[in-house]
Amino acid sequence: MTIANVSVASIAGSLGISSAQGTWVITSYSVAEAIVVPLTGWLAGRFGPVRVFCCAMVLFGAFSALCGLSGTLGMLVFGRVMQGLCGGPLMPLSQTLLLRIFPKEKAAAATALWAMTTLTAPVLGPILGGWLCDTFDWPLIFFINVPLALVFAPIAWRMLRRYEMAAVQAPIDKVGLALLVVFVAALQLMLDLGKEHEWFESPLIRMLAVVAAVGFAAFLIWELTERHPIVDLRVFRHRGFTAAVVTIALGFGAYFAANVLTPLWLQGYLGYTATWAGLTTAWSGVLAVVAAPVAGTLIARVDPRRLIFGGLMWLALITFMRVGATTDMGYWQIAHPLLLTGLGLPFFFVPLTAIALGSVEEAETASAAGLMNFLRTLSGAFATSIVTTSWENGANARHADLVGLLDRSGEMWSALMQAQVGDAAARTLLDQMVQGQGVMLATNEIMLCVVVAFAVAAMVIWLAPRPTRTIDVSQAGH
Repeated sequence: MTIANVSVASIAGSLGISSAQGTWVITSYSVAEAIVVPLTGWLAGRFGPVRVFCCAMVLFGAFSALCGLSGTLGMLVFGRVMQGLCGGPLMPLSQTLLLRIFPKEKAAAATALWAMTTLTAPVLGPILGGWLCDTFDWPLIFFINVPLALVFAPIAWRMLRRYEMAAVQAPIDKVGLALLVVFVAALQLMLDLGKEHEWFESPLIRMLAVVAAVGFAAFLIWELTERHPIVDLRVFRHRGFTAAVVTIALGFGAYFAANVLTPLWLQGYLGYTATWAGLTTAWSGVLAVVAAPVAGTLIARVDPRRLIFGGLMWLALITFMRVGATTDMGYWQIAHPLLLTGLGLPFFFVPLTAIALGSVEEAETASAAGLMNFLRTLSGAFATSIVTTSWENGANARHADLVGLLDRSGEMWSALMQAQVGDAAARTLLDQMVQGQGVMLATNEIMLCVVVAFAVAAMVIWLAPRPTRTIDVSQAGH
């Protein structure tokens, strides 16, 4: 999931597209994954969890190859969508099967081992992605999945098939699924295409907005009245679950937005290579690995709302340290706040699962977990589109502001002329300087918005009552 984050600039340059269009590589995968996550339970019941897991792995590898072979943005986005649809079931089913294999008394140890991979993989992803882009070419970030999928899928089938469950002819809410795809796709397309088409001045954007709004309304009505809904929206009647979901949407959206924006800024305006951008952003996961066991231990002893509030306020404080960033910052000045960010992440994510799933009835746990994962993934995709658009618009606005303040005395222009720099070269030099500072100001403004989102999320969690039952946090992957 994170290997492509530092590769957007390389992909955009290779395909001759803008950075904003390049982020479609991230959002297309995230939206497709978000759509299929609520279907994982139905797929596992209908075809068997082991069969779905192994087939999804093979198809993930096949569509990774298609992404690597892409020569156009359209082909790449299609490949990423299909990759997301296949990758969606892998995470929840890996956890489900892990808990089925381990004895119940060792479930906590199994979950801890599983959590370690989910924390270390996002650290290694940007480093590996950056190194592959710089040393070879961006298609390798996709081709690397192919041998892994082809080798491990048959091994997984051979080792896990004894844990297969009998298939059940479970009904599927086809209308609900269609409405879900329509409104999510229309909303994401509106966000991705809005800047290029001058937003609501374009008939296309207005049409997409109407389709998204009508589709969402129809989806709500249908799911609330359907006997076997694809997404059980009735769990929102629990105040604790609603508060937890709003918190994770705001918090994860803010975190994901900052995580996507940082490598774009480093590569586009500070001269970092993809490798060094990956090495910089990867620091955010280092201390998270250390803090995760602590967060898991404290859940049983401390009100989880306090842990979530503390984690989010820590993230807000560390992000606030980044608001005053400048273009002449050194590597460790940039990496230091990212390193400290990792301390707050487990105290945000792990207890939030306990709050959300502990607030619903036991029979609703699986539906609540699927819906929570769906909204978390969707918030990351939407935040990426909104932030990249706002960043470009903000950079253009700050550029215009700075032009009016630049070299009013004429001293800089005179110095350039005395240095025998030509008119055209001098204008280009001044414009690049203004553009760099404009982008820096826009980046700081986005980070300030991220701070506000973290702080608001921290306040929202207090709307949730303390959970009345203990929840195994491993159920979050279902």
